[in-house]
Amino acid sequence: MTRNQRSGTEAEDDGAALLARLAGTGSLAVAYSGGADSALVLAAAVRALGADRVLAVTAVSESLASTELRPARDLAASLGVVHLTPHTRELERAGYRANGADRCYFCKSEVLGAITALAAERGVTNVATGTNADDALDPFRPGIRAGQERGVLTPLRGAGLTKARVRRLSRHWSLPTWDKPATPCLASRIAYGLTISGPRLARVDRAESAVRAALAAAGIAVTDLRVRDLGRGRARIEVPADSLPAVTAVPGLPRVLAAAGFDEGAVETAAFRSGVLNPGLGPDRGWPPQDGIL
Repeated sequence: MTRNQRSGTEAEDDGAALLARLAGTGSLAVAYSGGADSALVLAAAVRALGADRVLAVTAVSESLASTELRPARDLAASLGVVHLTPHTRELERAGYRANGADRCYFCKSEVLGAITALAAERGVTNVATGTNADDALDPFRPGIRAGQERGVLTPLRGAGLTKARVRRLSRHWSLPTWDKPATPCLASRIAYGLTISGPRLARVDRAESAVRAALAAAGIAVTDLRVRDLGRGRARIEVPADSLPAVTAVPGLPRVLAAAGFDEGAVETAAFRSGVLNPGLGPDRGWPPQDGIL
């Protein structure tokens, strides 16, 4: 058996395990961000239950990057499922605005509360998220508790699918999201302790879109890109390590961030690392920064 054949067989086994997890759920609303994990859950639910018994629900708020909704809508349409886009109000939750270590709990409580209520209104019996087996082992996932409190299903986790296996199965099923970079909410770009606000989230969104456009104009395509808000007008552009020399050489990136609302003289560039802000928690690492709302 060749390596490709073995990979295909393993993907088929994972697919069978995932479909078995979903087969008895009756009807399902998927908390659907459009990322690789939730897209796979949505596609699997359609295979296991039929499109007429599945809802895709994307929570729309200030924390959703402006580029995310359209491709999510397109994929849901290609799968033949009803796609709902309720507006959620994370910013009305004091715990979310405070941006402490448990911020994600308050965010997921708002989002999953809205989705479970919407599912109940439509007679849908279950709600599922794209939590995978790697997420369950991550010590910094306070949002998982919000799902557990609501009895939300986690079929990827239940089937033992890690992120790598999610991508492998997604590719096997020809989903366009199989290699999509992770796109967490905009609040994840903001250093803990800095107050979350609509203008602050919008500034990060503008900055990332502008930097990506500037890099594209320079002939540099990057996968993972973050603009981190570090407080007091400071920002850090993060790109994959192998792209860092080329990105650093692009002239005018500080001006691009200044146009988005950051301080031109306080822009740095670094290698991307997922969750890079998390280890900064604690007074020994200078947390929390105190700079007011903006």
